[in-house]
Amino acid sequence: MKKYILSLDQGTTSSRAILFDRNGEKVSTVQKEYPQIFPGNGWVEHDPADILESQLQSAREAIAAVGASAEDIAAVGIANQRETTILWDKTTGKPVYNAIVWQCRRTSEDCARMERQGLTKFFKDKTGLLIDPYFSATKIKWIFDNVSGVRERAERGEILFGTVDCWLIWNLTGGKVHATDYSNASRTMLFNIHTLEWDREILGLLGIPACILPEVRDCSGDFGETEESIFGGKIRIAGCAGDQQAALFGQCCFREGDVKNTYGTGGFLLMNTGGKPVESRNGLLTTIAWGMDGKVTYALEGSVFVSGAVVKWLRDELCIINTAEETEELARNVADTNGVYFVPAFVGMGAPYWKPDARGVITGLTRGANRCHIVRAALEAICYQTCDVLKAMEEDAGAFGNVKVDGGASNNNFIMEFQADILGRTVIRPRNVESTATGAAFLAGLGCGFWNSKEELGGISDKFKEFIPTMSEERRAELLDGWKKAVECAVR
Repeated sequence: MKKYILSLDQGTTSSRAILFDRNGEKVSTVQKEYPQIFPGNGWVEHDPADILESQLQSAREAIAAVGASAEDIAAVGIANQRETTILWDKTTGKPVYNAIVWQCRRTSEDCARMERQGLTKFFKDKTGLLIDPYFSATKIKWIFDNVSGVRERAERGEILFGTVDCWLIWNLTGGKVHATDYSNASRTMLFNIHTLEWDREILGLLGIPACILPEVRDCSGDFGETEESIFGGKIRIAGCAGDQQAALFGQCCFREGDVKNTYGTGGFLLMNTGGKPVESRNGLLTTIAWGMDGKVTYALEGSVFVSGAVVKWLRDELCIINTAEETEELARNVADTNGVYFVPAFVGMGAPYWKPDARGVITGLTRGANRCHIVRAALEAICYQTCDVLKAMEEDAGAFGNVKVDGGASNNNFIMEFQADILGRTVIRPRNVESTATGAAFLAGLGCGFWNSKEELGGISDKFKEFIPTMSEERRAELLDGWKKAVECAVR
């Protein structure tokens, strides 16, 4: 009997591989960071070869760590950074340009031009998305416009497009499968979330030939088999979802109204809205949560571009911390931020503001401000941004209860305590905060029969810690007013 599910969690700054056993327990985890490329102001790229190699290395090491082989693994599940855009030669497999990352703002002017042309409603009605450089569509167009010969090669059927999941599947299967899933397709700004097809009108408007696009499949099902040479044997690929939808599934948010927030490089709050899409009036996105058994489940989403990444910035650019873990102690060394607010709008601001040209600011600095105050302000900023999104979601979809959390920064108890306080509601952290990888594993496990039902999954995901708010309403209002003023400085 097969022992494990292999989950590939391909993130913005690192690739992880986790082996899960039948009880949903992590038995092996390996993580590999890879280089970030910043060729211009607000531009972010990855080398697709780095993405692939870091993911393969982490997977091989995770398998070897427990003495397993391909024969021990029932299936592979994939979760990935979404919207990041890769175009490659369908014959050689060589990318025509670096991966343009979801954070990249190089197409801001293209998006602004489309907005001026009155196309906002056109795109929102079809895709559930706002026009923004965040999504894949204008990234593809940028490569067509700026890399010589690519548009012509694409029109001849020589080029393939994919988000990172598609790139991994194509390489893992030796080029046999060019496919994505409903959740990732819904983040491209090319997919009609109502007809569940690539939208011909949008493709025509942007000059993107349909022949470059992958087949769209259920999140739990058949994505082919890995090449025998990769892991020493063929393994079925049976699950795939964008990282945030995978986290929603991993948190077992199977009921309409269930909410989770992931603290990764960015911050992502999602609500399961069931079988019908809910249109936002407050800057949120309508997206597909997952597709299973030929049916799709929808979600409302608020995306914060910089969440946990602000801690990495404190470490790597400002050099005032050595590790992410020490931020909790530093934040607790002071009673408050001494009036300092930090708005980490390094690549613009996402929901509910959608200001691509906003830039980061630190306000309230005085001679008495020190390192601890700045670190604390950075951690609090993660929570304030989540609060902004939650308020917008509540206005769109009505009141809801507690918030489930996951992602690396959710391990920080100070962040979780402040998050509960500033939201004024209980925050629930599962025992395993790797919900993205867990969701990919759950989807693959259901797809191959490793697990039998969602009810069974719920039974193995019932251990958690609660953070209960203690802050007064007056103090909460005072802090949120200060945050609002700081945001105004960033979006001017």
